[in-house]
Amino acid sequence: MRLNREFYERNTILVARDLLGKILVCKQGDNLYKGRIVETEAYINAKDQGAHFNKGLTDRTRIIDESGGHIYIYNIYGMYQLFNVVTEKKGVHGAVLVRALEPVEGIEIMYKNRYKREFVNHKNKEIINMTNGPAKLVMAMNISKKEFYGADLVSDERIWIEDSPILTTEQIARSKRINIDYAEMGKDYLLRFFIKNNPYVSK
Repeated sequence: MRLNREFYERNTILVARDLLGKILVCKQGDNLYKGRIVETEAYINAKDQGAHFNKGLTDRTRIIDESGGHIYIYNIYGMYQLFNVVTEKKGVHGAVLVRALEPVEGIEIMYKNRYKREFVNHKNKEIINMTNGPAKLVMAMNISKKEFYGADLVSDERIWIEDSPILTTEQIARSKRINIDYAEMGKDYLLRFFIKNNPYVSK
């Protein structure tokens, strides 16, 4: 069963933690991709200098103003795209970056999307590296800003997140977020959550 609006409209930190273990599903034609979310980062408000939307609403960040459950995708380094889930109620800005997935279904097609070659003579390391980073998982699942920016995970027929049992505190670790040393306010927040000992967590 897909997650409902109430799940996403909660506090951003709670959503980031509770997304761990949930299944991201993307259906494109005959291709069905599924991946278990194993790592997330919370970006909590405009005062959080690590947040991509900390400068306020622009055409690029406008979806952050919508109700929780919408998809926010942005570009980094001019070549990669990152997948975020909008959180909180409409007008309260927050988002969760999905940093890593454990592939569940559609692995052969994900492999082809990610490495641009057929799923033959593959190595186990390649499967782990396929989705163990925020840009990698977007490539593997063939998710694009052009097609999915602003899509609603609650109602869209192409993409959604399926529920699963909430993990225990003992199964979850948290740390500082990655690659935001430039953020004087926010770089030390412990807002990265990941499943302990899961090999698909980013390195």
